Amino acid sequence: MTLSLVSPDDIRSAFSQAMSDMYRQEVPQYGDLLELVANINRETLAADPALAARLDAQNETSRLDVERHGAIRVGTAEELSTLRRVFALMGMFPVSYYDLSEAGVPVHSTAFRPIDEDSLRRNPFRVFTSLLRLELIENDDLRRQAASILAERDIFTPAARELIELGERQGGFDRDQAERFVTEILETFRWHRDATVDHETYQALHDAHRLIADVVCFRGPHINHLTPRTLDIDAAQAAMPDYGITPKAVIEGPPKREWPILLRQTSFKALEEPVRFAGSDGGTHTARFGEIEQRGMALTPKGRALYDELLAKSRQAPPAADNLAHQRQLSEYFTAFPDDLDALQRDALAYFHYAISESGRQRLADGEPAPASLDEALAADWIDATPITYEDFLPVSAAGIFQSNLGDARHQAYANESNQGAFELALGRPVHDEFELYGRLQEDSLARVRQQLGLDG
Repeated sequence: MTLSLVSPDDIRSAFSQAMSDMYRQEVPQYGDLLELVANINRETLAADPALAARLDAQNETSRLDVERHGAIRVGTAEELSTLRRVFALMGMFPVSYYDLSEAGVPVHSTAFRPIDEDSLRRNPFRVFTSLLRLELIENDDLRRQAASILAERDIFTPAARELIELGERQGGFDRDQAERFVTEILETFRWHRDATVDHETYQALHDAHRLIADVVCFRGPHINHLTPRTLDIDAAQAAMPDYGITPKAVIEGPPKREWPILLRQTSFKALEEPVRFAGSDGGTHTARFGEIEQRGMALTPKGRALYDELLAKSRQAPPAADNLAHQRQLSEYFTAFPDDLDALQRDALAYFHYAISESGRQRLADGEPAPASLDEALAADWIDATPITYEDFLPVSAAGIFQSNLGDARHQAYANESNQGAFELALGRPVHDEFELYGRLQEDSLARVRQQLGLDG
């Protein structure tokens, strides 16, 4: 009897929905956040028919309501490598390396996400996953104690481990197995208010860094935020107080533009949640928060270098008094970044998806000969070029979100250099290069256009 396997896309969608339902129960303000974002998106599309038409043409509208990214933090190489196996069964793979230690956060990270066009269109669920860098704990005794605590826990249920191995042997799951897999893996991400340590140990780790205590002192890597996508983050930021939500001081990322680039994010401050410590009546822990993001276009290495240069210059300026002043100040620095699709394409600053235009299809149907080159076809409106959505993250923005939600204390950058090799060793494989993935999407679309127009390579 042949096993009928469920698509990894279906498993990912089921897990994303289950995660959203669970987080809504655990963090009620997440429900308010979803309502806010849905209202803003509806109003934005109604006010801008051209944007609505463009998103429909790019198959972006259908994924908007289901789109989320989650974030977790793990403590050991074994936890990270097992999560890699879990996410692979959902059609999610590690993309890019992020070193947050440069901003005073003792972790390095990757993002597990779909990487092919069809899977991204179906459900672009992402999980930003950070590994604690124990070597950055300066106190030798505390570092050894943290390692010992982490070695004693297992963040996966026995049934989850059995299902991971079963799925790998079979090359996937049937429907019943997939449902059990989602249920068991969800337990890894669930909040448990019982700490695994006494209050004294928690406080020592907390004093070293709040995030260290969050990773080490609990049964598992509880989901610490789940982020919906908005089409207008400035409107969302302004509306948050109307929903009883206090936003962070400034929106992270690039300024508002006619053609958005990369990623902009805002959040509300982490909840103070009751905790029962071992041998103690209890206390509180602060880690989990709400976040909203707005995604723009993916930039090429050239475009990213220009973005990083302008962002670095802007960060040398004195801090602005509020978000409006911050955005004005940021916009002044980013006048050097073209905000015109033709310029972005001509200067190879962003990645584009190419397709035969409606006009081109009609002219082909009428028997009109195609232009001799892609450039001529673009100039003559035979081809549409639409920006490819950025599916990844920005380390400076991620660190800014983390810091704003871990209290007012500021940590200096850790002296250790970025260590992608050690991270990939823990992960069990190299991470995918985001530029290669976007470049492949662009080249695949160009290859299809060349074939349809009968152009040489």
